[in-house]
Amino acid sequence: MSRTRSWLTGLGGASLAAMLAAVVPAHADQITLHALMEDLSETKIIEDRLPDFEKETGIKVEFQKLVYSEMHDKLVTQLTAPESFYNLLEVDFLWASEFPEAGWLTDLKPFVDKSNFDLKPFFPSMLDLVGNHKGTLYMIPMYNYSMGLIYRTDMLEDAKLKEAYKAKTGKDLGVPKTLDEYVELSKFMNASSGIAGAAMQGQRGDPNSMEFSNYLFSSGGHYLDKDGKVALNSPEGVKALQLYVDNIKNGAQQGAMNATLDDTLKVMCDGKAFSMVTYWFMLAQLNDAKACPNVAGKVAITVMPGGHGEAGGWGWAIPKNVSPEVQEAAWKFIQWVQGEKISIARAIDGHAPVRSDAFNNPEVLAKHPHYKGAMDVVATSMPFPVFAYTAQYEDVLGRQLSLAAGGEAKVEDAVKAAADGLGDLLKKAGQ
Repeated sequence: MSRTRSWLTGLGGASLAAMLAAVVPAHADQITLHALMEDLSETKIIEDRLPDFEKETGIKVEFQKLVYSEMHDKLVTQLTAPESFYNLLEVDFLWASEFPEAGWLTDLKPFVDKSNFDLKPFFPSMLDLVGNHKGTLYMIPMYNYSMGLIYRTDMLEDAKLKEAYKAKTGKDLGVPKTLDEYVELSKFMNASSGIAGAAMQGQRGDPNSMEFSNYLFSSGGHYLDKDGKVALNSPEGVKALQLYVDNIKNGAQQGAMNATLDDTLKVMCDGKAFSMVTYWFMLAQLNDAKACPNVAGKVAITVMPGGHGEAGGWGWAIPKNVSPEVQEAAWKFIQWVQGEKISIARAIDGHAPVRSDAFNNPEVLAKHPHYKGAMDVVATSMPFPVFAYTAQYEDVLGRQLSLAAGGEAKVEDAVKAAADGLGDLLKKAGQ
């Protein structure tokens, strides 16, 4: 018999209970939250702070990190089970309609009201994307990956390029204000500077669908109108695809039609392109003197010429198929990690905020001056269609974009086919 057990057995019943209360940790039956997380820097920034949350609340949080391509199916398996092992969810905007439509997510409004959690600092663009679905709050925005235009500032200041551009166009060389001006500038740089005018991700599917969306929104076009009806087949939609095809043929790097995000980042990092339409946080990577010595300190970001880029982001959610006690614990974590204090601390560490107060914080701006411009990128971003078949629509749209860019379909026909495909999938989804 151990010394501890001998000591306890010598105590009376009442004394034993009192002593146990003193020596057993208060959180002996603590709840453990399990979340399946994408394996990237945003996850690591949060993971480093999990001990602080456990210390404050007694709730343990464990992250299982996985590559993006494997997350969806693994989550669905748990969300359709009697009880989900993942009792705290990280939800990509591509699933932000599918999951609530399937009845898998908990309404978070009662939790917000009970805890007086302030939603006002969150960008409306993010709440529309990874927050509300059909009038119900199913998610709290987690981080964003909205898109803007990154360009080389040194090339805009180059005397020879200024002179050549003036002679060719009659205009001063500068940051383009419209999509037409951007494509014109991209083609000029491709022909006159010795490098590509644009690093473009034209691979069929997610890459070219996300890239094209920026052209659509910048042209004043939309996938859906305010009533949820398909609006893609429009003069603005046709113009957007005409400019996209023109740039990928005459402004982009060689092999652009098969390029992914990683490919475009490498092209830009190597100093082999003037610009790229991409996620705003890529600017920090390009400004890293060790990683990208050819362009560090020579790049800047702006809202897409025309005023709007593609919105992207992830949100936190709570599954329905877990106990009320666990749901309460999951909410405590969400309001902690997305509250003002931790959001600002994460932003200082490089987090891509979804709250305006994190973007505006003096400490954040002192460390990341480019967040000032990035905030406009996030605030003005517009969403890709979010519904039960969003991921499938990326393939439908991506195919038509590739056919048009490869000269296998007329632009007008490709836009109509992409619009018809969207309508068919919306009907399938019951919308």
